[in-house]
Amino acid sequence: MTSAAERRARAEKPAADSGHPAAVVNGARRAVPPAPPVWPGAPTPLGARFRVGPDGVAGTNFALWAAGAEAVRLCLFDERGRETQARLTELTHEIWHGFVPGVMPGQRYGYRVEGRWDPWTGARWNPAKLLLDPYARAVDGEFALPPEVYGHVRDWPEQYVADTVRDERDSAPHVPKGVVVHDDDDWSDDRRPKTPWADSVIYELHVKGFTKLHPGIPEELRGTYAGLAHPAAVEHLVKLGVTAVELLPVHQFAHEDHLLRRGLVNHWGYNSIGYFAPHAAYAASGTTGQQVGEFKRMVRALHAAGIEVILDVVYNHTAEAGELGPTLSLKGIDNRGYYRLQGDARRYADYTGCGNTLHVVQPQVLRLITDSLRYWVTEMGVDGFRFDLAAALARSMHDVDMLSPFLAVIAQDPVLRRVKLIAEPWDIGSGGYQVGAFPPLWTEWNDRYRDAVRDFWRHALPDVREMGYRLSGSSDLYAWGGRRPYASVNFVTAHDGFTLRDLVSYQGKHNEANGEDNRDGTDDNRAWNCGAEGETPDEGVRALRRRQSRNLLTTLLLSTGVPMLVAGDELGRTQGGNNNAYCQDNEISWLDWSLLDDPEWRPLFDLTSRLIALRHRHPVLRRRAFFSGRAHSVDGLRDLAWFTSRGAEMTEGDWYAPAATLGMYLSGRDIPGRDERGAPVLDDSFLAVLHAGEHPTGFVLPGAPWAEAYEVVVDTSREEQTGAPGTVHPAGTEITVPGRSVLLLRVG
Repeated sequence: MTSAAERRARAEKPAADSGHPAAVVNGARRAVPPAPPVWPGAPTPLGARFRVGPDGVAGTNFALWAAGAEAVRLCLFDERGRETQARLTELTHEIWHGFVPGVMPGQRYGYRVEGRWDPWTGARWNPAKLLLDPYARAVDGEFALPPEVYGHVRDWPEQYVADTVRDERDSAPHVPKGVVVHDDDDWSDDRRPKTPWADSVIYELHVKGFTKLHPGIPEELRGTYAGLAHPAAVEHLVKLGVTAVELLPVHQFAHEDHLLRRGLVNHWGYNSIGYFAPHAAYAASGTTGQQVGEFKRMVRALHAAGIEVILDVVYNHTAEAGELGPTLSLKGIDNRGYYRLQGDARRYADYTGCGNTLHVVQPQVLRLITDSLRYWVTEMGVDGFRFDLAAALARSMHDVDMLSPFLAVIAQDPVLRRVKLIAEPWDIGSGGYQVGAFPPLWTEWNDRYRDAVRDFWRHALPDVREMGYRLSGSSDLYAWGGRRPYASVNFVTAHDGFTLRDLVSYQGKHNEANGEDNRDGTDDNRAWNCGAEGETPDEGVRALRRRQSRNLLTTLLLSTGVPMLVAGDELGRTQGGNNNAYCQDNEISWLDWSLLDDPEWRPLFDLTSRLIALRHRHPVLRRRAFFSGRAHSVDGLRDLAWFTSRGAEMTEGDWYAPAATLGMYLSGRDIPGRDERGAPVLDDSFLAVLHAGEHPTGFVLPGAPWAEAYEVVVDTSREEQTGAPGTVHPAGTEITVPGRSVLLLRVG
């Protein structure tokens, strides 16, 4: 048995031939090509930038921040994978840099960084490992995870000290390379939609999952940026009426070892390793820089259709995981500089559940993130960002701090403060749940909206207080600091969890295909299967599920705030009850476009597009300010009023009493603000009646001063919706509201 002292001595021993690790491959020496000339170059900008250097000589400037490194070697690779090395000898403000004449766009490259191996202090330099440039704008190659890509001996017999034993094998043959990209696009022909927040309808989609099975997209373009830019894909978005797509991660990402061992992959992409590079696997045109142009053409095509592009970004952690994870980039460049470490510096602080957390308080890490964000806005054309586990980015030293450096930098940045900023306002650390706490400029995923709406429609709320707040913009969460109702991004479903159809078809999760014995994914689904688990031939159950789907979507699109739909919910997409399909790059996750022709589910698409169009036409449904609930005219009419089924305004006691029925009156006469010409904003008034009870109920339509008559606009008890004008009822009439349904009535 090897003693602890012997293991430590071995771990601290310098790598064999550490000055020239590329000269030794799996124990065999090979000839090393001569190093190219390296001129001093410049420390900024970071990354690899093709340009014209001294005396008009074309080449590429390389700059890498590696504060604690002892040496940095640039590694260039030809078409056959042969490596040529050149030392970067210039060091300016902790940035190693040099200009290499003759290096042209398309050149593949990486870095080897030398320094101490001392995991007990967080130092994990290992020049045997080829490292991806954090600023690489394109990445060529797939991330596999054989033992060679780990900085430590992954399969060391005593796993509790495995991370302290340095692995001397060369990782270059097993890892992707960065690619030099020449970008001279000025975006002069692009017109950003610049949709105001209050007018936005967001559609969350996966580039591959949305396009992979679309019959109107050429097969060679399916699953790619070019596929999403195809007229057949754009046409669906336009018909639906959404104003923005929120793309699941498109930064270059890697797959986790535990998935690869099970024959699976990370389909969602929440495992970033390249914050400037479009994920290469989504490119139809090539991966040696072509993916950059293809992504831009996708953005242009969506902009031309009036659709904004929002990226779901993962700056809270990287694919390098914890101390037992691979060495792919930041871990080998400056582990202590990039990651939050515990008091025992061998270990990583993990507020993300993914093994590591980026140390955003560090200036260089903050620079990496903000440089990346600005790049995607100014050079790639995107319109905003949804920040995964944003609370982890808002932590100062330990606690979540709304005055943190990250939030302060964003607030004053002239580029970033002008784009759409969406927080997922939580992480898994202590005090990480921060819904309603992010400062002005930010909107938030509102999971309290999701939970309340799900609970109402499965008739599980003790009273209707929570539902009242959520329908009217969540003023209890956001009416502070100048925030507006559109600070709330309302959603019933998201990529993480059940699809809409599964929410009404399954009581519990069915994640067996993930290979984790159904332990993964949340158990708090707040779902109701309508009387049978999973698919069933029972037409009564199937009809009820479709009705519940209509109820949930109608509630979402009538609520004040910004609605977010998930791709395929409007089609009745199912994942077979899998509520954590992150590793299912197959038909489980891909949209089934045949549902558009399914007579059972086609009406759901028609209703969804009709409701979105209604929302676009009526400013009373997309208010820019919170309701006051006070009378603004002599007749006593208020901008918002709530009614019981008796036709009477709700009292304090009514809010605390169990109820399955809620009436919400929205006045179009009392909309705050003025239009672009300074005129008051006037609109129709509406009464929405939501009834979650199993049986029909009577509802007395409020009389004067609220209305003289009411015209039915939407009735979710019906599979097909008739066009306006619908049935007209005099005020004061008691109408019958079908069980489990929403009626939307226009006030006359």
